[in-house]
Order: sequence, then structure tokens, then C-alpha cells
Amino acid sequence: MSSLQPLRAILDAWTGTVAGTIVAGLERMVSPRAVRLIEDEKGGFALEGGKPENGVTDLAFRDGQFSATNLAQVVRGSRVEIVLQPQRFLFRPLELPSRAADFLDGIVRAQIDRLTPWSAGEAVFGCSAPAASGSDGITTLIAAAPRKLAMGYVEAISGLHPSAVAICTDAPGNGRIKVFEQRSRGAVDPARLSRRLQLVLGIAAVAAVVASVFATYLADSLSTQESELERQIAQRRAALRAGSDGGERSPLALLERRKYETPASVIVLESLSRVLPDHTYVTELHLASNKLQIAGITRDAPSLIPLIEQSQHFTRATFYAPTTRSSSDPGERFHIEAQIEPRNVP
Repeated sequence: MSSLQPLRAILDAWTGTVAGTIVAGLERMVSPRAVRLIEDEKGGFALEGGKPENGVTDLAFRDGQFSATNLAQVVRGSRVEIVLQPQRFLFRPLELPSRAADFLDGIVRAQIDRLTPWSAGEAVFGCSAPAASGSDGITTLIAAAPRKLAMGYVEAISGLHPSAVAICTDAPGNGRIKVFEQRSRGAVDPARLSRRLQLVLGIAAVAAVVASVFATYLADSLSTQESELERQIAQRRAALRAGSDGGERSPLALLERRKYETPASVIVLESLSRVLPDHTYVTELHLASNKLQIAGITRDAPSLIPLIEQSQHFTRATFYAPTTRSSSDPGERFHIEAQIEPRNVP
């Protein structure tokens, strides 16, 4: 855990800086109206920054409440600064090295119990802008008051729904010092925004890790599929090369065998035209696999069987239907089938 402390400190500092920049930018773009309640020496308050038409009168702080007419209309949605008299605060000068200017708030918080009668949790405090002191030093004036005193004014004005409430005082010769500020829930708080930025960064880091793991798994899966495809392609190429070498089971050999084992229709027709006599006319011809069926008209149907079987292309010629003769036909109507002997070479 101790090794993570520097990293946590760097993260807190970075998100705090980003949140402060964002809040400052938003406040510059959408700056609420500033209203000041300035305490006088008699304990009364004067209003600065309110619209004249609101007509706030008889502004005073009694019994833990601000009593005035139309004060709620002026305060609602505004940034309220309550400027208290310097007599209510304890002032202490603090000399520091010039290098401590960037860490002034933290240094003051760490030393508040030494400079005042209260601890950091019991007081509200702030410091003026640092002024140069000597060649390598700065001086600032610390203003502190009991937290209970400040919270009485804050709680009284918070019921009127301002956007922010600040407690300030005018230090003699050092200008106005802000010792406390509280924003409403609807306002953008740098601390809350910093925590949300850390949460967003955490979610983004987890999402990046999950995406990296998924990408690695997907890459391994795609690599496996690619290797399988390459293996299959290599097998097919090897099979094609083996086929081109003339093996008996190669695709080229199978095509060559089929070429010679399947009867060619042109050769069958040519052979049939040679064996049939001129007085024979074929009206139907069916060629299916190794079987030939023909039908037609001839003068002498029985003589066709030996003529067909004499050809080297046909065997087992026979009638598959009765031979008939009608008065309108010039000869006998025959139906013959025969087996084809594939001979696809001259």
C-alpha cells in the first residue's frame, strides 16, 4: 500500500487541477450574480450587488436568522459573500520561503493549530496573497475565526437557496481574505468533480483492460482459424499436384476415365445412321446412360436386330414393344432398344 501512495497523490493532484480548471471555466462562462452582505460596526448589514427594484430593507442578523424584506429574491441563485468585521477574527502573520507559495493552503492548514487556539477542524481560516519579504521569502497574513461563528451565518443564508456562500473579512492593509466557502448541491464542486474524474478514469482503465483481453482472445481465435485454412489450402494444393502427376485417383484421371466410359451422343448417332438401311426412318430416339431406345418405320423390322448388333457400338438389341402396321403407314412401326458399348476413340 505504501508504494501506491505516491501514485495516489499524483492522481489526486492531477484530477484536482483538472476539476479546478473546469469549474473556473464554467464560472467564467456562467457566472452567478454576486451579492455581498457587509457587516457594519453596530452589527447590522448592508447589501451590495442586489437589484434596486427588489427593495431590500431592515437587513439585520437576529437569533440566527437574517431578517429583511425581499432578501430571498435577491439571494436565490446568487453567490453570497458575507463580509464580517475584522474584530471577529484572529490575525497572524506567517513568513515562509518563496518556494512555498505554490503550497500555501496546505502549509497554513498544517500550522493552524500552532498559530491559533483552534485546530483545523474547529476553525475557518484563510490567508492573504503572499508578498515578497527579503530576497528569498514571502509574508502572508492568516485570518481565523471559530467555525461555529461562521456556520451560524452560513446556515442562516443557505435556507434562501444561494448558489454559493462565502465568509470573508477585510484585513487592514492586506485586502479581503476569504476564510470559508460552501457551494450548493446544484453547483459544480471541484472536490466532487475530482472524485468523479477519478471514477471515470478507473472505469476507463477497467474497460481498457477488458478490451485488451478480448482483443488478445479474438486475435488468438483468428490466428487458429487462419492456420486451419492454410492447412486445408495446403491439402487441396497437394491433392491438385498429385492429380496433375497422373495418379489413378486424381481428378484428371477420373475425368479421363469418365470420358472413355460414357458413350458420346455424336458417335452413337453416327454409328446408328450407318447400320440402318435407307428404307428405315427413326421418329424417336432416347439415350439414357448406356441404353439406346429408338422407334420408327421400316419395311422389314426383324432385319434391324442383326444389323444393329453387327455394329461394335451396340449389343443385346431387342424389341421392347410389339411391331405394328397400319394402312396409313408405309411400313412396319418398330420399337428397339440396345446396350451401348462406349467407344469414344476412332
